[in-house]
Amino acid sequence: MIKRAAGLPAAALLFTTAFTLSGCTTLHTTAPATVRAHPAAGAPARFGTVDCRQAKCIALTFDAGPSENSAQLLDILKEKQVPATFFLLGKRHIEKYPELVQRMAAEGHEVASHTWDHKILTEISEQQIREELKKPDEAIEKLTGRKPTLMRPPQGRTNDTVHRISREQGLAEVLWSVTAKDYTTDDPELIRKRVLEQASRDGIILLHDIYSGTVPSVPGIIDSLKERGYVFVTVPQLLAPGKVEPGTVYRP
Repeated sequence: MIKRAAGLPAAALLFTTAFTLSGCTTLHTTAPATVRAHPAAGAPARFGTVDCRQAKCIALTFDAGPSENSAQLLDILKEKQVPATFFLLGKRHIEKYPELVQRMAAEGHEVASHTWDHKILTEISEQQIREELKKPDEAIEKLTGRKPTLMRPPQGRTNDTVHRISREQGLAEVLWSVTAKDYTTDDPELIRKRVLEQASRDGIILLHDIYSGTVPSVPGIIDSLKERGYVFVTVPQLLAPGKVEPGTVYRP
């Protein structure tokens, strides 16, 4: 059931989905198709070579890297000609593998934030939230020349305070519709099976290249979804010709 938060216009229910979290918080999310229906001023009809208003698009996203597995993953994506969106951690990841962050950007992937140290944003102070969001953005901008516009909150846990601070820092939040729970298994075939069972148009797939079974599962995921007619895009491509709006939470 959709629950309307106080102050949200009734018409907005046409364009948002509400999820009730713990306590009394209601999370309103915006679907990619809704964003595409409201093109940004001056936006091109197509984003690169793909128009997701016509194509059967799906976005492959990876959390918590870069890691020792990321170079192999980038090789696979390059061979398969598939763009992805990387939500990167700062501490022990961006710090340790700066050259992989640069490679992700250079090879056309979307480089985004998964916070600095994976702190649960709903359980820390406002100042700590700001630090968790600011530090990886600064590190990514220094390495790539481009400040991220997307952030994925650890465990997907967010609230009005996180939305407000994200808006202040120019970030939108991105959740997911497909999870293989690859942190529970190192079996590539099981990971592939779980993804295929949940995949649908406009889907956002959540994987973690830090786990041993995940990268070996990626070729099979890509090949199987291509056989089903899917086109892989980054999250901004999935939203185009609409644009990312800071403070908004996106979820299919």
